[in-house]
Amino acid sequence: MKTDIKMLETPGWADYALLDSGEGRKLERYGPVITDRPDAQAIWAKSAPQLWDDALAIFSADNDEEGAGRWKRAPGENDEWSMSFDDVRFICRFSAFRHVGVFPEQVAHWAWFANRIRAAKRPLKILNLFGYTGIASLVAAAAGAQVTHVDASKKAIAWARENQTLSGLDEKSIRWICDDAVKFVAREGRRGNVYDGIILDPPKYGRGPKGEVWQIMDDLPGLLDDCTQILSPKADFMILSAYAIRASFFMTHEMMRDRLSDRAGTLTSGELVLVQNSEANDRRLSTSLYSRWEA
Repeated sequence: MKTDIKMLETPGWADYALLDSGEGRKLERYGPVITDRPDAQAIWAKSAPQLWDDALAIFSADNDEEGAGRWKRAPGENDEWSMSFDDVRFICRFSAFRHVGVFPEQVAHWAWFANRIRAAKRPLKILNLFGYTGIASLVAAAAGAQVTHVDASKKAIAWARENQTLSGLDEKSIRWICDDAVKFVAREGRRGNVYDGIILDPPKYGRGPKGEVWQIMDDLPGLLDDCTQILSPKADFMILSAYAIRASFFMTHEMMRDRLSDRAGTLTSGELVLVQNSEANDRRLSTSLYSRWEA
């Protein structure tokens, strides 16, 4: 198996832009809404201080940048709004954990696997674990895949199904499953079910629908073991993203390499990076680690 190191940069698209970052914060535009949120890695100076007064919603964390907190919104600002990526439309909402329902740096993966699904000339079976609001699942389904979407949150599943309807993709083949990802994958292995592509986007910490505890540093190695067992003999890809971890991308790279060493193809690892959308500054802000294998 070949290996490669690559930074996946997202300069934004019509509905998203990183406007500035610095002093532990990042300024972004999500559709018509400009947000000001914490980001511990942005320890440099702000490059465009005059832009920050335009923020319509400012998030303040109770403890640290990863904890719960509250949004301070401009008078009359709506609780939700919509955005789009290609043929997929989705709803954004202000959450208590600073997120709005979309991780824009993931566009680097969405476009990549959508192209692979369309080029496969067969309907690929895709498993999306920790699928959240379902954007990756919808992008895959729109490209022609048969998708199984797993998330432990009933609220997230409901949000994802709203996005499916908003996108006009109700007729597409998507199984929405509210379950603990670790238990689901183990059961799929026992059943002999296999997938042509697996997308993993696990949180640092989480709980399953029955109170199951997820700790990424403890539980990810075992989950990867089980995921490789349900990759089909003709599998096309596997993607792992890891957020909120103070570690090198070589950690995910070596874990994936161990488990996929018997498969031909290429394993690429690095970081997902947002590029500031400004003529005066192309500063880059790393958001997460990733590793992805392709046949």
